[in-house]
Amino acid sequence: MTATPLPYDQLKGPTTVRRLLATPTTGPLVALLLACAFFSLTTEQFLSGGNFSLIVQQVMVVGTLAIGQTLIILTAGIDLSCGAVMAFGSIVIAKTAAEGGLPPLAAITLGLVVSAVFGLVNGLLVQLIPLPPFIVTLGMLNVAFALTHIYSAEQTITSLPAQLTALGETFPLGNTDITYGSLVTIALFLLFAYALSGTSWGRHVYALGNSPEAARLNGIRTSRLTIGLYTLAGVVYGIAALLLISRTGVGDPQAGQTDNLDSITAVVLGGTSLFGGRGSVLGTFIGVLIVGVFRNGLQLMGVASIYQTLITGVLVILAVTVDQISRRKAR
Repeated sequence: MTATPLPYDQLKGPTTVRRLLATPTTGPLVALLLACAFFSLTTEQFLSGGNFSLIVQQVMVVGTLAIGQTLIILTAGIDLSCGAVMAFGSIVIAKTAAEGGLPPLAAITLGLVVSAVFGLVNGLLVQLIPLPPFIVTLGMLNVAFALTHIYSAEQTITSLPAQLTALGETFPLGNTDITYGSLVTIALFLLFAYALSGTSWGRHVYALGNSPEAARLNGIRTSRLTIGLYTLAGVVYGIAALLLISRTGVGDPQAGQTDNLDSITAVVLGGTSLFGGRGSVLGTFIGVLIVGVFRNGLQLMGVASIYQTLITGVLVILAVTVDQISRRKAR
């Protein structure tokens, strides 16, 4: 008896190339490599360890915010309040340590708790009322912004304890100085990358983003998961507040005013879908680096900052367009 041959498509199967092309991070990674190659050829200073260390230092605060933003966007939400919450958290940490007499560790803990409370309130309003995440976080942006300026009395807080700026210190790695804060940011990316890809909690997050109703019918406690994600994002914003202090050396009430948009930009450029359920934290890391590389490279080329913003905007529109087209083809 002669065996019936398999159809060609089944015989061939999915190739490695096809799987790579279907991965959301492939496009952003190619874009990052092309950008690095371009700036390496057009500027002499770009391709150096010191410059790459500087890029990571410049994006570590926004990158940390983008981790929390990724958690929210994976559920088809959005958080416009992250930059303002970070700014308020930084003022709480700086003022209670420098003027309130709290030990630095207690001040840091208080800043994390305050930031987490903002996230908790966001999650409760989104899940229990429910209200659209855009509206809730837009309102919370204004609340956090106002509280930052009220509590700081519009004053920059200086003379901080050395413990608050310790993450801004550097250590040598070869001929390059690396900040401890950069390592914290990278460690957070690795931690959340594992949590989302290698745990049942991560699978629940993706299921929630794909279809909240289907997730609920499969036994996932969607309400508790949503509230927990917003609260966890708030904690991450508190860590970003500490990194902000360590980088600037002060508590600045003017900080973070555009970081919410920068974090969304990084998430979108990293291949995470604004419609939820698709993307990764490692993709966000690539998106953060794309933003940092473009701004750094264009600055080295002498391009005015306004054109850097223009190019970033074009990249975001292209990324969302590609995501929309890929979703339509997948239907």
